[in-house]
Amino acid sequence: MPPDPDAVLARLHFELPPERIAQTGAEPRDASRLMVVGEQIEHHIFRELPDLLRPGDLLVFNESRVIPARVMARKPVVEGGGGGQIEVLLLREEALPELGPNVWSAYLKPAKRAGKELWLGAHRAEVVGTLEDGARLLRFEHDIKPHLDDIGRLPLPPYIAAGDSDETWRERYQTVYAREPGSVAAPTAGLHFTPELLARLEARGVGRVALTLHVGAGTFKPITGPVAEHVMHAERYTIPEATADAINRAKAEGRRVVAVGTTTVRALESSARQDGTVYPGEGDTRIFITPGTRVRVPDLLVTNLHLPGSTLLLLVAAFAGEERIRAAYDAALAGEYRFYSLGDAMLLEKEVGSRKWKDVQASAPACAPLSS
Repeated sequence: MPPDPDAVLARLHFELPPERIAQTGAEPRDASRLMVVGEQIEHHIFRELPDLLRPGDLLVFNESRVIPARVMARKPVVEGGGGGQIEVLLLREEALPELGPNVWSAYLKPAKRAGKELWLGAHRAEVVGTLEDGARLLRFEHDIKPHLDDIGRLPLPPYIAAGDSDETWRERYQTVYAREPGSVAAPTAGLHFTPELLARLEARGVGRVALTLHVGAGTFKPITGPVAEHVMHAERYTIPEATADAINRAKAEGRRVVAVGTTTVRALESSARQDGTVYPGEGDTRIFITPGTRVRVPDLLVTNLHLPGSTLLLLVAAFAGEERIRAAYDAALAGEYRFYSLGDAMLLEKEVGSRKWKDVQASAPACAPLSS
């Protein structure tokens, strides 16, 4: 029988002193600590990663770029009042033909009913619907994306005190290889990489390919009830044909696939078939990887230290095994590791055993082929 994810989550619970939540990243980025978790636990510095990987290993990165999605909007000024401010967190552009183009899902604070009008800078939007999770649908008069750099701020995790200027965060809360705009949270495992480290990995003979998964605000959503009732937010992903081919070739040749970040794992597992073959394409995924789920594609995972009670903690337990994760987090707490988005990192080896696996494919929709 697969393990009970609720029981696993309870056993993995820990109390974290607030001062252990990293408020700024290491300088330089690859000066962060790196815990290697396999049959034993080892402690390293992230810049030592090339020495910990083998020639022929294949790194898979998520190239999504965080957009300035937090915007202070205002209500229209009308006779007798109006003009008050509304905080808007744009989530993603939605493909809803019945509502026309330029429709975004967004969280509004305070929330507004359908039919209400908002102004984001000089750009008008109308509330045209409400989603199940309370997000609103905003329809803009034109494409808002080119204007976000001017009117928006980078959305930061709720546990980070902004402090520095938005310009500082636009550099710091972004991977050095980010290319495709669309995330409202950084794929934070990638924040440890520098151009120099990438060059050293290449010189070591470690391969590198990329995919895209646009990280949504749901990444911060805690599990507040039974795990089986937790609803994952949909996230858009794209796996290029060259990336799928390189991964499949590496696995066929017995070389290790190293996923950089849980978002990369989710994209790969959403596109993988029963035999672990990765298919190119694009789609939305709500995949929820919990203990007992067989992770088919990556052999190693670079990841940060996650929140208690989170879906990501269950994912790493599914990947590396509950006992290893418990030991690793105990060591991190005892060893003054820094936690969460801007904190230290782990390199996890996948647990391979004879236990029974449950099938995740039912919750992982197949990729749509990429447009030619």
